[in-house]
Amino acid sequence: MTKTAADIARMSGLEQVEYLAGSEEPFAPIAPFFNMETISYQEGEVVFAATPEPKHYNPIGTVHGGFAATLLDSACGTAVHTTLQPGQAYTSLEIKVNFLRAMTAETGRVTVRGWVVRPGSKAAYAEADIRDAEGRIIASASSTCAVFEAQ
Repeated sequence: MTKTAADIARMSGLEQVEYLAGSEEPFAPIAPFFNMETISYQEGEVVFAATPEPKHYNPIGTVHGGFAATLLDSACGTAVHTTLQPGQAYTSLEIKVNFLRAMTAETGRVTVRGWVVRPGSKAAYAEADIRDAEGRIIASASSTCAVFEAQ
């Protein structure tokens, strides 16, 4: 059943994520560009998967850092989203990304995990990492999100 914006606004963040993950539409409009899919979610933690392709390359022949940064920002933000009470919203205030390994199309499907380190009513702190099929960390991030009353 399709819900209205007002219906969704009355849900907790975790309920919103559950609704979006179960819908026919992509979880987020940007997700198809990154071949992103939701693997799991619970309060304070999310797992996505994504597959890099040559369309994500930079001029030096590896996946652009923006690909990893976007995945990490999405994981941190969505993890925070799962902790919100009805009527709350969030936005990223800052993100710090560490690039540890190059990523190419040959890397294949990667797993992105985000978790909340400290939830809050005004600010929340989250971390995330991207791992390859062997479990090696490709990139990691820490993020602070502002939490506020939704308009």
